Amino acid sequence: MSILEVKDLYKNFGKTQVLRGISFSMEQGEVLSIIGSSGSGKTTLLRCLTSLERADKGSITVGNKIVFDPERGVKLSKEEARENQLQFGMVFQQFNLFPQYSVLDNVTLASRLHAKERPDYKENKKQIIAEIEANAHDLLEKVGLSAKAGNYPCQLSGGQQQRVAIARALAMKPAILCFDEPTSALDPELTGEVLAVIRSLAAQDTTMIIVTHEMSFARDVSDTVLFMEEGVVAVKGAPDYVFGEGATPRMKAFIGAVSSHG
Repeated sequence: MSILEVKDLYKNFGKTQVLRGISFSMEQGEVLSIIGSSGSGKTTLLRCLTSLERADKGSITVGNKIVFDPERGVKLSKEEARENQLQFGMVFQQFNLFPQYSVLDNVTLASRLHAKERPDYKENKKQIIAEIEANAHDLLEKVGLSAKAGNYPCQLSGGQQQRVAIARALAMKPAILCFDEPTSALDPELTGEVLAVIRSLAAQDTTMIIVTHEMSFARDVSDTVLFMEEGVVAVKGAPDYVFGEGATPRMKAFIGAVSSHG
């Protein structure tokens, strides 16, 4: 059974059509990379999936639950919408860490706030907080930053800050981890350390959607690649197909432009 199914998703901003009938599905443990030029709709698609934007038409199913389908009258309550958001972890282009909080606090903040809504929170507060912090330490070790738990963002490199952001997204134990150009704000020499962490997550069967301009990385790490153009999926398939016989002239031009820029 698919962990995510998207059908005929449309999104307009005023008179501008940004998504024009996007459809795809994902299995548990799959890595899906989305490539395409700026303005093709990649980030808007991620934002619609994670409920940061509301699509105009279409349907989104997570697991066996339809979370968006206005034509069928599916309308989530605020609580249900929030639960759907928790199914997705989001790592943005910018790190968006809280500068006044330590690395550990940045990773645990959302989990602490969410835990307060548990009916047993007051009774088991110490144990719950201890579990949250233990999980955070495990995640920081996973991203290679266990020694930086007490540091503040200003004391970290850009690559280290992005790795903290990845740990923070994982802390909520999302079903799907989403990346929106996770290396675009990094100097080239720091890009590799972030991509290495994503590769390690892929090796652990983490379900991921990655919007990226790193073509060789997308080819190596992905199970499926989508090439988006003007709000539609122009090419879709396994990396060897998408970067080989399935590549359209427009996609070949895009890959050439990205490669020459790099």
